[in-house]
Amino acid sequence: MKTRHMVWMGALLLLVSGCEQRNDADSGYAQWTQEVPGVWKSRVGVPDKVTLTSELTFTPKLDAIGEMGEADFPIEQTEIRFEQTDGKTYLRFPLDEGEQIYGLGLNFKTVEQRKRIMRLHVDHYGGKDDGRTHAPVPFFVSSKGYGVLLNVARYVDVYCGTGVRKDSKHPPVVRDRTTDPKWSAQPYSDNLEFLIPADGVEMVLFAGKTMLDVVRRFNLYHGGGVLPPKWGLGFWHRVPTRYTDQQVKEEVQEFKEHRFPLSVVGLEPGWQSRAYPCTYEWDNTRFPQPQQLIDTLAAQHIRVNLWMNPGISPESSVYPDIEPFTASHTEWCGAIPDYTIREAQDIMCRHWTKHQLDLGVSGYKMDENDGNDSWIFPDVATFPSGTSAEQMRQIYGSLMQHMLTNLYRQRNQRTYGLVRAGNAGTVSYPFVIYNDYYNHRDFITALINSSYIGVLWTPEVRSSATAEEWLRRMQTVCFAPIAMLNAWSDGTKPWSFPEVERQVNDAAMLRMQLIPYLYSTYADYCFRGIPPTRAMNLEEGYATNSVEEAGVLDTTKNPYALAVKRESKDQFMVGENLLVAPLFAGETERKVVLPQGRWYDFYTGELVGEGEIITVAPGLDKIPVFVKDGGIIPMFAPATTIDDTKRALVVRHYGTKASTYRLYDDDGETYNYEQGEYAYVTFKVEVDADGTRHGSAEQTTGTRLWSYNGAYDFQFMTK
Repeated sequence: MKTRHMVWMGALLLLVSGCEQRNDADSGYAQWTQEVPGVWKSRVGVPDKVTLTSELTFTPKLDAIGEMGEADFPIEQTEIRFEQTDGKTYLRFPLDEGEQIYGLGLNFKTVEQRKRIMRLHVDHYGGKDDGRTHAPVPFFVSSKGYGVLLNVARYVDVYCGTGVRKDSKHPPVVRDRTTDPKWSAQPYSDNLEFLIPADGVEMVLFAGKTMLDVVRRFNLYHGGGVLPPKWGLGFWHRVPTRYTDQQVKEEVQEFKEHRFPLSVVGLEPGWQSRAYPCTYEWDNTRFPQPQQLIDTLAAQHIRVNLWMNPGISPESSVYPDIEPFTASHTEWCGAIPDYTIREAQDIMCRHWTKHQLDLGVSGYKMDENDGNDSWIFPDVATFPSGTSAEQMRQIYGSLMQHMLTNLYRQRNQRTYGLVRAGNAGTVSYPFVIYNDYYNHRDFITALINSSYIGVLWTPEVRSSATAEEWLRRMQTVCFAPIAMLNAWSDGTKPWSFPEVERQVNDAAMLRMQLIPYLYSTYADYCFRGIPPTRAMNLEEGYATNSVEEAGVLDTTKNPYALAVKRESKDQFMVGENLLVAPLFAGETERKVVLPQGRWYDFYTGELVGEGEIITVAPGLDKIPVFVKDGGIIPMFAPATTIDDTKRALVVRHYGTKASTYRLYDDDGETYNYEQGEYAYVTFKVEVDADGTRHGSAEQTTGTRLWSYNGAYDFQFMTK
């Protein structure tokens, strides 16, 4: 029996079923029914029973969507067309001149997707933005203020402003290549087209005044963003694969000796008695007393996260029970469970509970559920449920997130972990995508793109060729959803390059200091749908688009003189007030594009510019960070752990503008916040006529605080 339900709650729920809609295949026009303000649904043909969200459980935040207000249907409905033939569904959306398209998966090299062709297919990222990626979410966001999700678990072909139709309303000029210097190998196209290998598709359209409104509605519709436990926002360290419990303890002691922050220790494959494929059972030679290790670390406020991948070893005690519910093919000779079957989920959840959760394991790193065709199940594989391998490939990572999220929920315990694959519908699940691809610049582009598609991505640190590269990577990761060093292979440590140990420690300590700000940022993600790290194009007042430069003819490398797009894809927002602009190895300076309004240096409070492009040269010690005028940043004093201590706060204010900021707090561990057990402290800075600033704090009436002792030291950074 499949688990295929979604809990619909909220005062604005309208009892409208997509099944009741009528789409006339002869007319080719999709019919749309409004569900909540700014959200419409349409079903074309006969959609598959298994979709990207049908096997998942989440609670749409309909009240929060309603609070955003009404939104008009953003385009002429007759401009959205469909055709059905040969068992396939074709969709077409209009594109205006100058309109830009964002999203369409976790891309690593491009942000704007117009003039690109992709096949959206869950897979390990191979270095090319061709649609094969860890989260190929079929959701696009238009600069016109709308976005559309194609809720189909198939490999979706995308032609984003590339195909020129004979019936185009805005056809390009026909030119002769041999005589006309304006001839282009990519003539103007006014349509966005999709090819779906299915008899139908469900579409959900989101509208808003801004692209951020569109993204917010998309996130809230799928449950709102994850609110991680507070410990999840600390510093993580993954130890080498075959470490013993004693080596883990020694590593933790080293962190103490170096006064380096540590909140989570990750154990790699060697914790298991067998891995590749997995037993999901402890190796009793390296970890003879896992409960004791977990308890020892917990006493030091350090959590344990365990590596796993999908293949189950024949030597696992769970194998006889799960084998009847597994696929025809294996992964590294391990059985692959069909997690669309409830009984298969229950078998594995009982196993994980007995061997890990009951011992106090706080979370998992779910590896290799993304693909790479040479190891995961091929498309010819069959599953007991009858779900096709193609569909299973698109949702397997989502299914694993779904199971473990629910498992921890049943214990009223928040988890936070890592995963190699996700798709639409997982925005509320407490997992962050990572991979083995290791390009620092492209990591930042992926961080930006993640904000359009309802997933989190982290650019973990593994190794570096130089101390400079090591520091630049560490500075960047400390602003990511998970701040993590992964030493699984070579045993690197934060101080592996002694010449930059102090600067690396400074970056990690800054991460720990910013936890009050970061935790409030994730509360905004949870309750309001605002991505915690987000693209500059989602920031109000940011108006810089890509620049397309004419391609240089090269008879071998570029025989059609294809144009080159220069994008702004190396800076991003963190929360409401911070702009982060990383530097990369070999750089001594960089340009930063500032949105409208005044912006100030995070470290000094000095004015750096106003709605302009600036050049900064911060030296090696610091990553460039800027704060908008009136920005309030609550911060802890430096600390190496996240514990139960109620702490004082430094409340920084930047610029000269009066402003307010809402600091969020709860117990940081449970889901009790969903029953209203949380509090806000509103910080307010007022400015007198002579420029004198005054700070005040007001706590929500009738609430308690878990993390703060009520001592707030306002510091006005701009003199």
